[in-house]
Amino acid sequence: MSLKRPYTIGLICARGGSKGVPRKNLRLLAGKPLIGWAIDIARKCPSLDRVVVSTEDAEIAQVARKFGAEVPFVRPPELAQDDSPELTVWQHALRTLASEERGLPEVMVNIPTTSPLRSTADVEACLAELLKFEADLSLTVRRAERNPYFNMVKLEDGWASVLITPPTATFRRQDAPAVYEITTVAYAAHSEYVLRAHKLLEGRVRATVVPAERALDIDSELDMAFADFLKNREKDESKSV
Repeated sequence: MSLKRPYTIGLICARGGSKGVPRKNLRLLAGKPLIGWAIDIARKCPSLDRVVVSTEDAEIAQVARKFGAEVPFVRPPELAQDDSPELTVWQHALRTLASEERGLPEVMVNIPTTSPLRSTADVEACLAELLKFEADLSLTVRRAERNPYFNMVKLEDGWASVLITPPTATFRRQDAPAVYEITTVAYAAHSEYVLRAHKLLEGRVRATVVPAERALDIDSELDMAFADFLKNREKDESKSV
């Protein structure tokens, strides 16, 4: 007998303001708004029952609906600032959805707009990790390009010292303990955990490793240009097949 699949939403948070890349969520990437790439992936995920966008911006809401997402509420302006905690935005979305007829989702999968190179499989893997291990939160990571155990130092008045001393002598980067950095590919969490949490990484947290080529996080114009190049190359390759 198969277990009942939990009621799961895909949540895409997209505010109108952005300093690094102005109007980032609406910027065209290989001919499609950045938010459109996130919505398309979310709608292709078989484990997501609906795709919801949280935004305070009317234009973003209009584009989100055009790509097939729901925008059932308007995010308060105070939760759309540069310093608005992501966890608080999630909590607002869940509490608002809980008042609907369908009630509080059992699971929330956050799909940030800033990782347009992700695959559907990456999102599904992140969710599967959450459910398999009964974790509170599941997130995606990539192998770090810089390793704090090797060739990274801290400075005090110009004097350099090792940032973190490795457990054994390390002379090559390959021999240093592996470290990973959190990516914005996907986050999956039980809604009850999100609502009671005070900070994002408290509780039982699982991680899914995503290859570097699918884990780009757009935070600058250079990132945007690089992602545009890769997406256009991907389109050209698919046409030639």
